[in-house]
Amino acid sequence: MTKPYLKPLALAVSLALSLTACGKHEQAEQTAQAPAPASTAPAAAPAPKVFDVAELGDNAEACQDFNGFVNAKWVAANPIPNDRTRWGAFDKLAEDSLNTQHEIVDAAAKDAANAKAGSIEQKIGYLYASGMDDDAIEKAGYEPIKPKLDAIAALKNSKDVANYLVQNFADGDMQVFEFGSGADFKNAKMQIAYTQQAGQGLPTKDYYLNDKYKDIRDAYVAHVAQALQLTGVSEADAKKQAAQVLAFETELAKASLAPVEMRTPENQYHFVTVKEADKITPHFSWEDFFKAQGVTVDKGFSLSQPKFMAEFDKLLASAPIDQWQAYLRFHTISDASPYLSKAFQDNKFDFYGKTLAGQPEQKPRWKRVLGGVNSSMGEALGQLYVAKMFTPEAKERAQVLVDNVRNALKARIENLDWMSDETKQKAIAKWNTFLPKIGYPDKWRDWSGLDIKQGDYYGNVMSAAKFNYQYDLSKIGKPTDRLEWGMTPQTVNAYYNPTDNTINFPAAILQPPFFYANGDDAINYGGIGAVIGHEASHGFDDEGSQFDGEGNNANWWTKADREKFDERSGKLVAQFDDYTPIKDKPDAHVNGKLTLGENIGDLGGLNSAYDALQMALKKNPQEAGEKIDGYTQDQRFFLNWARVWRGNIREKEALLRLNTDPHAPASLRAIGAPSNMEAFATAFQCKPTDPMVRPSDKQVKIW
Repeated sequence: MTKPYLKPLALAVSLALSLTACGKHEQAEQTAQAPAPASTAPAAAPAPKVFDVAELGDNAEACQDFNGFVNAKWVAANPIPNDRTRWGAFDKLAEDSLNTQHEIVDAAAKDAANAKAGSIEQKIGYLYASGMDDDAIEKAGYEPIKPKLDAIAALKNSKDVANYLVQNFADGDMQVFEFGSGADFKNAKMQIAYTQQAGQGLPTKDYYLNDKYKDIRDAYVAHVAQALQLTGVSEADAKKQAAQVLAFETELAKASLAPVEMRTPENQYHFVTVKEADKITPHFSWEDFFKAQGVTVDKGFSLSQPKFMAEFDKLLASAPIDQWQAYLRFHTISDASPYLSKAFQDNKFDFYGKTLAGQPEQKPRWKRVLGGVNSSMGEALGQLYVAKMFTPEAKERAQVLVDNVRNALKARIENLDWMSDETKQKAIAKWNTFLPKIGYPDKWRDWSGLDIKQGDYYGNVMSAAKFNYQYDLSKIGKPTDRLEWGMTPQTVNAYYNPTDNTINFPAAILQPPFFYANGDDAINYGGIGAVIGHEASHGFDDEGSQFDGEGNNANWWTKADREKFDERSGKLVAQFDDYTPIKDKPDAHVNGKLTLGENIGDLGGLNSAYDALQMALKKNPQEAGEKIDGYTQDQRFFLNWARVWRGNIREKEALLRLNTDPHAPASLRAIGAPSNMEAFATAFQCKPTDPMVRPSDKQVKIW
């Protein structure tokens, strides 16, 4: 189940790399350090620059448009690949990792028959090989989902529909809503069951209800009809059923919350007893549902969006059976399409890739299959990735950076001039309970219960879905494990979780340009240091600040301090509301409320990382005064901050993200926080009237 309260750094591509079992670090390092014979050693190539200043524009531009100054040359020289909707620092790092990953899973597939029976190497090898078996997949067509389509065709009434949904959930196949485990907002030390709104094929409710998205709705209906036709439904019937699907989802959309509303903790949690839940959905028995899932609910669970669930129940009672069948039939096809024959894959890409996001070409087959491997066995693949790519030395230096930035954030809290001592004490109490996690889990998941077969891609994916679903449900009623990760080690991202108060930095992001194991402090603090500060600052953003150090949704603020916080964060909302990032679309504004948490994270994170750099430079005065390639330490700090947000994006994807993404466009993240910092203006000797210096009455200072 999607965890709405996780706070990632960016909606970045999740990638996995792999090799062998843990414990191979030492061997790999010894091999790498063994010198070649003198007579055959090639001439050493010059070490690549940590930061290539040749990529920068004219120095005068720094105070006018810092993003353009740092990134315009690179963006112009690095067009978006046809199989992507954006291209930048995140994506380049992800692509490099993906290529390594490709080599590893390909080797695993070739050696799967000889690998230890039941090992993760063998299972990953069989899973990847089954996804790459085009002949078998094409021959199967939509045969793998025929049993489900037949079961849908046999439904006769609402009771049949309810029973079908219940059994589908038990198989790890969620439709209409999502279900899973999560920390209790009122007792975060324990895991409870959660439901969550879902079930719609368009990005947000606005796409169903706003006239400006009529063309997208029309394209969606055509996409639904085509999906149905691929399973033998006649053209006329497919058009009729597609219209039914849109009408059905429109009713769900009317009862759904918008992305901004979903950021509010009270909209993520609504605790009820089973009897109370049954009153909200009288046609859907939660007792029967829990029994089929093998879940024991004690005092109750979170029916997180009751209005949505009431609408689901209303449709269960009132929607014609043929409309339910059309809806279930389409979503069964859509969910399975990535694992079926080419016609299904192409149809899904044509709408979600081309129409919605503007992506010219589909990703090559191996990338798509690798995505399936990550979805099915992500942490297992991460175990192999760590063995190859993440050294103990890198983890050790990353830990130092984490400690230093966290300490800088603590000092900032202690020195706030707008917060009372009473609230400060509670903020520091929360800071004291932060749990930083670096690289990978201390304990890896056990995959021994997952059955992966040769030559059955869809079957393997469904087997993994059920296995992972049951693993998630097994947590319900048990203590929260703060050491567990919500991201795989191979994910190029980082996150904060307010319900366990952890900050998490997967191994894959601890690489250039974010982190250089042997790089200078300015570059590292401007990159991964700011990422660390960003995630820690999420503990005190508009949403994270509503949770205490134990992870409970509780108010630890005085009324006056909360009002001051809201006033200051309101300035940040206004700053980003004013941005119009898409050329020739002056009406397409950033949503300052939707992106507020991430923007607070950027502002607090960059300030904390800058302070941590100053502390580090005080310990090394000689380095503090040095220039590298003509730039001071402070300048290099801000240069790397902007560099990690470099990139370009297709217009359709940009529009889509303005509606759905809680992160502001990358080009604006490069300038948003620095323009509020006196340290930036000083570093580049900007004038008060320069665009990169916000007027004093509009400058935002929170943490």
